[in-house]
Amino acid sequence: MPAPSADFKRALKQLSDKEKEDLLLKAVRRDAELYDLLRYDILPDVDLRTVQDEHAERIAALLEKANGRVMNRALSRNLGKAAKEIARAKRITKDKRLEVELNMYTLRLILDEYSQYFEGFVYAFYVATVRLLLRTAKLIPKLHEDLWLEYKPEFDEILTTLRKHEKHRQLRYPLPTELELPH
Repeated sequence: MPAPSADFKRALKQLSDKEKEDLLLKAVRRDAELYDLLRYDILPDVDLRTVQDEHAERIAALLEKANGRVMNRALSRNLGKAAKEIARAKRITKDKRLEVELNMYTLRLILDEYSQYFEGFVYAFYVATVRLLLRTAKLIPKLHEDLWLEYKPEFDEILTTLRKHEKHRQLRYPLPTELELPH
């Protein structure tokens, strides 16, 4: 996006409140992410928890909608869409912990509901899940030290579950045995 020029800023200052409101409403009708961002910034009842719940519902719906001849591929594709939802939530709130929470929610959902699709000839879904796990492993150390202890047991449990599958030996990169935290 281009940076607003000085002329643009001057012209914006000359607009009346009604004209500014009309322009803003027109912009949010065209861009859903802008709408969510402004909703989060302006409305007092839309807080971090609300955004997290809304995106968690969207992620669950995305994985639930997965269908196709090869379910592993459909789930892998929808897991990619879920990752985009997580990135969108982070752009809206600018909160790293929200990103980790949604990643962990997605991983829990996968292991609870869709782990049977790790088996089979096509292992794209397993690889996509491992990538999400490794991305989360890079994010957790960026949080406050007190939060590391909160996420470590659950993360290690998910990691152990993924390491139980034979497919972890076919990965191009080794899976760690536990969450590695800086000292």
